[in-house]
Parts: sequence; C-alpha cells; structure tokens
Amino acid sequence: MGVIVVTGIPGVGKTTVMKSAAKGMDIKFVTFGTVMVDIAQETGLVKNRDEMRKLTLEQQKDLQIKAAEKIASMGNVILDTHCTVKTPKGYMPGLPEWVIKKLNPTAIVVVEADPEEIYNRRAGDPSRSRDPDTKEQIDEHQMVNRAAAMAYAALSGATVKIVFNHDNAIDAAVKQAAPVLK
Repeated sequence: MGVIVVTGIPGVGKTTVMKSAAKGMDIKFVTFGTVMVDIAQETGLVKNRDEMRKLTLEQQKDLQIKAAEKIASMGNVILDTHCTVKTPKGYMPGLPEWVIKKLNPTAIVVVEADPEEIYNRRAGDPSRSRDPDTKEQIDEHQMVNRAAAMAYAALSGATVKIVFNHDNAIDAAVKQAAPVLK
C-alpha cells in the first residue's frame, strides 16, 4: 500500500473519513505538519509550532523534504495534509514537487462535500478558527484541490480517488474510501 495522501479543505471531514476507513488495519495515520514540527524541534530550529512561520523559506523547504523522506520510510501510512493552501495572494501547492516525489504516494484521496454542508459545518464548530469563506469560495477551493491532486498524480504516478462525505452519511464515505486501502 505505501503512502496514501488524504486531503480536503478544512471542515470536509477528511480525518474522520479516513480514520474510520482504516479502523482495525495496520496503517499509521500521520499529519504532514506535525512531522515537520517534530523534525524542527529535534534539530533545534524551533521550540514550538508557532515558531515555524519564522523560519526562512529555505529552512521550510528543507524541513518539507526531511518530513517527506521520513513519512515515505514509515511503511503503510495515511498522510493527512492540505492539497492546496489558500492565502490572500492565491493558492499555494500543499505538496510541491520536491515533496510529492519524495513521498511517492500510491493514491491521493480528495474528500469533498457540498459547499453548503462545509459552510454549515464550519459555522457550527466553535472549537476552530476557520476562514469565513462563502459557499462559492468553498466550491472554488474544492475545484482547485481536484486540479492540484491530478497534477500531483502526474508527478508521482498515484491514482486520485474523490470521496464524498455528505452530512449523516459517513458510512457511504468510508465505503468509497475503503478500496484505496487494499
């Protein structure tokens, strides 16, 4: 199986879907950013996650490469990460070329839901501070993620599976995701 990348915009439920799909399987579940922070702390670059944004772009790139190499060596892994990162200047790739090639995933799972569902999930979750995107902006971000996922697949040879996580239908989403884990 190797590395399976799972991605989706904030509030779509990617972690819930994939953890449920992998329940009872011998698969590690890791988050790319957490691995980066761990490496940065181990090497003395930062003391905590908040210091990460103060690193130079070259340090960030080096950490991304080291994190990708570490994750690729872990065996069967579901990697929770962002396909794209929305910034005020536009979308940034969450898995730039130097990362996707090191990860060499076998599959990329893009978890989606209707923009209205995501909008309502975000509005109903006071525990998180998420972007106040409109339904149209949520739809745009999902379309950008699809395009980015296909670009990543072209660089790595991975397949792309789109899984729909509709409200009150987690079992259906898990059923869609399950074949990728075999």
